[in-house]
Amino acid sequence: MATEITTPASGTLAPGINGRYHKVALNVFMLIVLAHWAEHVAQAIQIYALGWKLPDARGVLGVPFPWLVTSEWMHYGYALIMLIGLIVLRKGFTGRARTWWTISLVIQVWHHFEHLFLLFQKVSGIHLLGKPVPTSILQLVIPRVELHLFYNAVVFAPMLVAVILHLRPRPEERAKMQCTCATPVSTSA
Repeated sequence: MATEITTPASGTLAPGINGRYHKVALNVFMLIVLAHWAEHVAQAIQIYALGWKLPDARGVLGVPFPWLVTSEWMHYGYALIMLIGLIVLRKGFTGRARTWWTISLVIQVWHHFEHLFLLFQKVSGIHLLGKPVPTSILQLVIPRVELHLFYNAVVFAPMLVAVILHLRPRPEERAKMQCTCATPVSTSA
């Protein structure tokens, strides 16, 4: 049996990603999100619990690979992957879960814009308000480490609520689901 591939005009290139492959795609996406989130938490621990100086606090992967922390291209790439993942996987959610997933998506649109703005500054050499380094809009009031920890928290929190609701849907939400993500309904009395 061949997998049907539709055109972009129909709304998706691979209908299975929100159907029979939704569980796998969602798990892979959430693993990527959690790994990135863990990097930000590790960096915060290095600064606030271990007392490391800001240039030395680079998360887990940033210690052996310092360019990861300073690369605006890498940060923008991750923001873009997050945005694409939230858009592509959204159709697999129903009801309350879809509402929470959409909240995460809306917040990520802004987060993506901030990273695009930082990348533009890096490439052009024109920095916001003449700052010596690329600076995001909210970074004018919140330091960068704390701001990105905040951004990742406010994108992740509604995403987590969405996933929990998606795994445990109400009967009417389950009836509309095209995937197998939901936990099986218990038939024991």
